[in-house]
Amino acid sequence: MNQYSDDDIHKIVERVVRQTIGGLTAVPAPAEKPPQPAPAAPVTVEPAPASPVRVVAIGTDHGGVDLKNILVKELKDAGYEVIDCGTNTTDPVDYPDIARSVAELVAADKAWRGVVIDGAGIGSCMAANKVPGIRAAMCYDYATAVNSREHNNANVLTLGAGLLGVNLAKQILKTWLSTEYAGGRHEKRIQKIMALEQSFLKNGTEK
Repeated sequence: MNQYSDDDIHKIVERVVRQTIGGLTAVPAPAEKPPQPAPAAPVTVEPAPASPVRVVAIGTDHGGVDLKNILVKELKDAGYEVIDCGTNTTDPVDYPDIARSVAELVAADKAWRGVVIDGAGIGSCMAANKVPGIRAAMCYDYATAVNSREHNNANVLTLGAGLLGVNLAKQILKTWLSTEYAGGRHEKRIQKIMALEQSFLKNGTEK
């Protein structure tokens, strides 16, 4: 005998239908996570290159021995490595020989810069400039020291021991060593200087 009334059966059916429909309700899918970027490669900081010791070749004839010795000390105190090309006595020597020794070291990249001293600085400048690759400049004050480096990229400095006091010579040397070549509009002119040198070398007409 059925113990449920029609009303009870109707309620049971209604409840089952509601549960069934509720169970079929779509469950929202979880939101997609945005694509994650690939892990970056670990950053390797390169060690800073150790500053190379800069080598300065210096030489003098017999007229500049005292000044050369003073400047050698200045260079070493400033941390430069020095190649002393002589002379170390007041016995007469020929400045072209000293200028050549210094200039060849610079031209061969065995020295970063070169310094040559004689009585006036003029003859040593002429001699050093005969060595291919050399741009020697005779400097006699702050302005010429700056200009020879900034505009002309001079790699050899010549000084006149008979024309300069010690303090001025020190200032010129310090300024000349610390002034950077400006490049830019000056570069094409430097290239023309070097091309002129090469044209004479190739033609065998160097004098």
